[in-house]
Amino acid sequence: QVQLVESGGGLVQPGGPLRLSCVVSGLNLDYYNIGWFRQAPGKEREGVSCIRSGDGIRYYRDSVKGRFTISRENGKNTFYLQMNSLKPEDTAVYYCATDPICGNNQIIKRRGSWGQGTQVTVSS
Repeated sequence: QVQLVESGGGLVQPGGPLRLSCVVSGLNLDYYNIGWFRQAPGKEREGVSCIRSGDGIRYYRDSVKGRFTISRENGKNTFYLQMNSLKPEDTAVYYCATDPICGNNQIIKRRGSWGQGTQVTVSS
């Protein structure tokens, strides 16, 4: 059974950084797209970033471009989301996911698995 565990969330002041981690078991990430999603109170879950398995191309939603970086640790079933210059509107529960649609600037959950989520709160 595929399982994902997110970590690294917390409370941070505006402008600060956080790095989220996702550890995956039961799946070799070398063969799958990976992605990060988030859900703010009262809003639908949305795609944040993803990386394609075949060519390593990365995609980001417009609101985080230039601030967030998705990465994969080669040879390990772990991937990351480095978040810099955080804003209050980034406050949400962040989820990692396996095998999302990732291409043509689309980041969409499909047949893969979710993690349990990690809370990110950006506030003074």
